[in-house]
Amino acid sequence: MVDFLAENNLCGQAILRIVSRGNANIAELLRLSEFIPAVFRLKDKSDQQKYGDIICDFSYFKGPEYYESKLEAKPELQDLDEEFRENNIEILTRFYLAFESVHKYVVDLIRYLDDLNEGVYIQQTLETVLLNEDGKQLLCEALYLYGVMLLVIDQKMEGEVRERMLVSYYRYSAARSSADSNLDDICKLLRSTGYSSHPGAKRPPNYPESYFQRVPISPTFISMVIGRLRSDDIYNQVSAYPLPEHRSTALATQAAMLCVCLYFTPSILHTQQAKMREIVDKYFPDNWVISIYMGITVNLVEAWEPYKAAKTALNYTLETANIREQAGRYAASVESLRSQVQQLLKEGFLREEIVLDNIPKLLNCLRDCNVAIRWLMLHTAESAYDPNNKRLRQIKDQVINDSKYNPKILFQLLLDTAQFEFILKEMFKQMLAEKQLKWESYKKEGSERMMELAEVFSGVKPLTRVEKNENLQAWFREISKQIESLNYEDSTAAGRKTVQLIQALVEVQEFHQLESNLQVCQFLADTRKFLHQMIRTINIKEEVLITMQIVGDLSYAWQIIDSFTSIMQESIRANPTMVTKLRATFLKVISIYLYILLLSLSLYIIFILLSIFLHYFVFFCTVTNMLSKIPSKTEPVAKLTHAISVFTEGILMMKTTLVGIIKVDPKQLLEDGIRKELVKRVAYALHKGLIFNPKAKPSELMPKLKEMAATMDGFYRSFEYIQDYVSIYGLKIWQEEVSRIINYNVEQECNSFLRTKIQDWQSVYQSTHIPIPKYPSVDESATFIGRLCREILRITDPKTTCYFDQLNTWYDMRTHQEVTNNRLFSEIQDTLGTFGLNGLDRLLCFMIVKELQNFLTVLQKNILKDKAVVDVFKALLSAVNPVKGIVANASKVYANAAAKTQKIWPAYLEAIMKVGQMQILRQQIANELNYSCKFDSKHLAAALDNLNKSLLSDIEAHYQDPSLPYPKEDNTLLYEITAYLEAAGIHNPLNKIYITTKRLPYFPIVNFLFLIAQLPKLQYNKSQGMTCRKATDPVDWAPLVLGLLTLLKQFHSRYTEHFLALIGQFIRSIMEQCTRYLTLVYYVMIEEQEYAPKNNK
Repeated sequence: MVDFLAENNLCGQAILRIVSRGNANIAELLRLSEFIPAVFRLKDKSDQQKYGDIICDFSYFKGPEYYESKLEAKPELQDLDEEFRENNIEILTRFYLAFESVHKYVVDLIRYLDDLNEGVYIQQTLETVLLNEDGKQLLCEALYLYGVMLLVIDQKMEGEVRERMLVSYYRYSAARSSADSNLDDICKLLRSTGYSSHPGAKRPPNYPESYFQRVPISPTFISMVIGRLRSDDIYNQVSAYPLPEHRSTALATQAAMLCVCLYFTPSILHTQQAKMREIVDKYFPDNWVISIYMGITVNLVEAWEPYKAAKTALNYTLETANIREQAGRYAASVESLRSQVQQLLKEGFLREEIVLDNIPKLLNCLRDCNVAIRWLMLHTAESAYDPNNKRLRQIKDQVINDSKYNPKILFQLLLDTAQFEFILKEMFKQMLAEKQLKWESYKKEGSERMMELAEVFSGVKPLTRVEKNENLQAWFREISKQIESLNYEDSTAAGRKTVQLIQALVEVQEFHQLESNLQVCQFLADTRKFLHQMIRTINIKEEVLITMQIVGDLSYAWQIIDSFTSIMQESIRANPTMVTKLRATFLKVISIYLYILLLSLSLYIIFILLSIFLHYFVFFCTVTNMLSKIPSKTEPVAKLTHAISVFTEGILMMKTTLVGIIKVDPKQLLEDGIRKELVKRVAYALHKGLIFNPKAKPSELMPKLKEMAATMDGFYRSFEYIQDYVSIYGLKIWQEEVSRIINYNVEQECNSFLRTKIQDWQSVYQSTHIPIPKYPSVDESATFIGRLCREILRITDPKTTCYFDQLNTWYDMRTHQEVTNNRLFSEIQDTLGTFGLNGLDRLLCFMIVKELQNFLTVLQKNILKDKAVVDVFKALLSAVNPVKGIVANASKVYANAAAKTQKIWPAYLEAIMKVGQMQILRQQIANELNYSCKFDSKHLAAALDNLNKSLLSDIEAHYQDPSLPYPKEDNTLLYEITAYLEAAGIHNPLNKIYITTKRLPYFPIVNFLFLIAQLPKLQYNKSQGMTCRKATDPVDWAPLVLGLLTLLKQFHSRYTEHFLALIGQFIRSIMEQCTRYLTLVYYVMIEEQEYAPKNNK
């Protein structure tokens, strides 16, 4: 008969593919549950007000025209809706595909069952598949996995959130117009059930059975699957647990499957008491908390509460006497097992001969340990008991009291058991690997011993007092041949024959009176020993390893293990050498569900250790900061250094391990753990340290920057000091992680200026293994970099300060006191490094872009749409044409135009000065970056400068002679070199093009008129240049000029030329008018002198 899972068996391959997809679907659902966009929960009032009209649940389908018409009526809502679509369509598509895969899974399962019934698979029916061991397992798993998918979706993704995501996907995708789309069926399957995973939430009526019946599945199939689960040991687990008291543990996986599958036929749970009593007696006589998948625990007391038959059957298990008996049994078991395992773990106790002689006893010890750990972990887990349920609280209290539950003792037993398992497995693996080689070696030794004895009795080989005996000579030669003929491949026959040979050697010693010769006795004893070793070696079976793997299953603790974090930390903090046992625990936990768990749990255990490491490390940083000025007080530093070294040595002793085909390197995990803790602490320090009070006078900016710089310097110097003791590249880690933190926060801050935002899962700086924490905003800024930037903008506001370019200093307009200077940027460099300054520069770029866009919007929609204002521009334009001429009566023409447009200039002035202010800040940042680069990396600065000049020279030459080379469009050189140049401060912010623009009418005349309208507010000072005339009407000349220059730079150069021509004409016209006026005054004075009386000159 063809193997059910053979490649040419279509029936077996079809159900195998379905089950494989089921496991993949669950993994994807669990992964996606961590990336649900928070906006779909609509928890915050701000989200409700902003997105309430564009995020809908399934009520949308009752009247989509109504909702769409609401959006079309408001252009701002349409714009928000389009922005929301651009930001979320990718993640919505991924969620939809996951939901679709669940629906497709059940549809394919139903089609497979129909094909079985219709005879599509020749000689295969539902009954025959269930008779096959593999087929039985796969069909049971197929139904079970579908149930798990539905439960995972409802537990991890709230019903309302699912509906909102599905409606949004429907609105934003092409699925609504596709004839092949099964969106309607998916919506019917995954509509909200009303279930909530929050503690104390009321369970919906008929839940989850009504949810499970949304897609009907063959009742016959369900009945037969439940029948198999009730009666059979489908995974043959009982053989690994021969003791009757371990039966519920042996069948735990099957029990979890049965619990899920029973929801497909709720009548059994409700009314069929006999079946439920049978199920409880077989699977739940001593337990009521189960793990259904990946550590998702279910308390049957709560789960079966609505079902009469199930509740009645379970009541026998939940009797006070039974709970007391079970808890007391495990309490006694833990006490005896602890001492037993510790005895086995003593150095030198577990030797090869002891292991081979005591395999059953050692396996029984492992079983008892794992069963006790499993029961206590599950039945004392916080997640298994709803604190709002009185009965559950009582049961939990009784279990804890009667079992004398102590989490520290349980954790210690877990560590010891894992270490015991690990040693035993390693020994068996080594013995299996050397099995044949050793067996052949023992056989050779035994055969040679017999040949030597044969030669002794031949009389040829001299041996003290041994007479020639041809019979013994022939007999020993025959024994040698018999030993030599033993065949390793036929282990059963070889074992029987070896026992017979041992018996023969015992008898020959007795019957031939060989005891008197000690040498002969020793040869016979050695040969018997080799034959015994052959029997032991041939009995080393791989089944023992398989049994240990089954018995050591810890998958149920996938989530419960979290509760032991603090105990683990405390234990290792008290005794750092304990970390060596955690390699075994680590391997024990990841041995099941390897490919899912390894991505997260492997790091999780190491990170627990490393939080302890960082406890030492951060305390070390603090101590080194405090003692930096007291060189003689080195004792605390030495003690902490020693503690860190011991702990690191313990982690590195865990050695590189291969789990399956995946290499787990503890040294790399140590580094990743250090990175994670560093990121957490530095991000928190930056978040808390850079919060400013806008009302504080003077500003808190410089003091907080100095304090933050000291903190960061402490971390830096500590890393530099400790890196050799920990065997890591400390400064490399520091540079990489600090830059990642700052770049991520800059990216998040810039999101507020982007229409299509960069989500966390899209960010190149965010990581799932070493995540950068995200803190709630404390003001309009999203991150610390935004708060820092806005505080700088606040204290250098052109309305309240005046900037002097010669001094690179800002002064208060009213008090004339210095506000800040270029030392500010050196302080930022000390605090945040080059990455911080570069990030600040990038954020200012986004702010300039936004300001310019808003400015142009106001210009186009307000100023150029005002007919009266446009008429003034036209009149002035006609008056000043041609621009090379002189304007007649210039002061009157210009003054009238300025007076008629004065209402539009305040907003214009504010926008221009904001841009100019930010350009000044960008110039200062560039200067600081360039100075720092030249000082710290002069070769890099020189190389970048030369490369930049060479590229510019080549580009200019190309435009003069197009035959010369020029970088092609797909060449990224110019783009990449720009990033380096900006990081090194080798650029001029004033030459940057921030936005793309179109032709605007009257643009030069508008800016010219704006400038001359501001001139009366300024005055010229020989020592200070242009300064504000009145503090009550503030205008700062430097931001004004740089803002205008930046604005003009965004347009074609002819606009700038026209603007400068108008300025030149203005100066010539005013000078001409002033000259005429002065000439007239001169002649009037002469005439007055001529006609005036001589005595009244």
